[in-house]
Amino acid sequence: MIPNIFHFIFGLREQDEPFHLIYYLCLKSCIHANKPDAVNFHFANEPWGPWWDRIKPSLQLRKIKPNKFVSEFEYVDKAIERYRYAHHADFLRLEILRDEGGIYADIDTLFLENFPQEWLARDFILGAEKPAPGTSGSLCNAWIAAQPNAEFCRLWLDEMEQAFDGSWSNHSTQLPFLLARRRPDLLSVEPEASFYALDYSAEGINDLFMRSVKLPDNAYSLHLWNHLWFDKKRKDFSVFHSDALTVDYVRHANSTYAEKARRYLPEDCRSSKMAYHLQRAGLQGPEIVKQAVRRLLKGGL
Repeated sequence: MIPNIFHFIFGLREQDEPFHLIYYLCLKSCIHANKPDAVNFHFANEPWGPWWDRIKPSLQLRKIKPNKFVSEFEYVDKAIERYRYAHHADFLRLEILRDEGGIYADIDTLFLENFPQEWLARDFILGAEKPAPGTSGSLCNAWIAAQPNAEFCRLWLDEMEQAFDGSWSNHSTQLPFLLARRRPDLLSVEPEASFYALDYSAEGINDLFMRSVKLPDNAYSLHLWNHLWFDKKRKDFSVFHSDALTVDYVRHANSTYAEKARRYLPEDCRSSKMAYHLQRAGLQGPEIVKQAVRRLLKGGL
């Protein structure tokens, strides 16, 4: 059986900012939706801050070391090298699942519903995601379930170093897709709707954070793709960024993410609808802020 234990990996680089609300809501929603026997939080550098203090008592803390192969790898593309921490996690998640089994999820996830319990009788589970241009398919590693010592997990790990070229996905989503075509008997593949109903395109990210859309009935969790929008300086996918994901936003925004996440906010969190509207206007530029202030003064917010 797949153990009903969730694994998260975090803190593979220095923590110079407090633990973010989005990560608290990931862990809180996991506990609420899945009712796991345990949540193992694997880290190299422990998080800090008020949101961490709130969720820490619910977790089993597990200290980990970075992956030696990834630590020594020489990147050709320096733009990708800044994501070395993510490549560490790509290897570590499979090593943990091989040794212990359970369910791994990226910490930029929001859990919606408990997955069917009959899944725990399977050997290994992945979810399909939107294929990258020029590829025939992709199996994302942001949600993985495995029995201890699952054969597909061992096969993936055995070929991972050879497939690793410093890119984002050759070893992490393309390799499992190819292995699944070679050995479909070793795993179960869930449709894109299960974990990746809103994809990594600009449209998908804005459907998550800037608009409200209806989700498929078989959506069990949402992957949030935070490496594409979290940095305030990055605007090629969305004007939304980490500073905009506040208690005010989660409590009052009319967006897919906020509507699904707000039930996990602690009851003692104060919020301001006015602050949210000004914040949203700020994402659209100074002139929109001025218009919002004028509406506010006229009682329009």
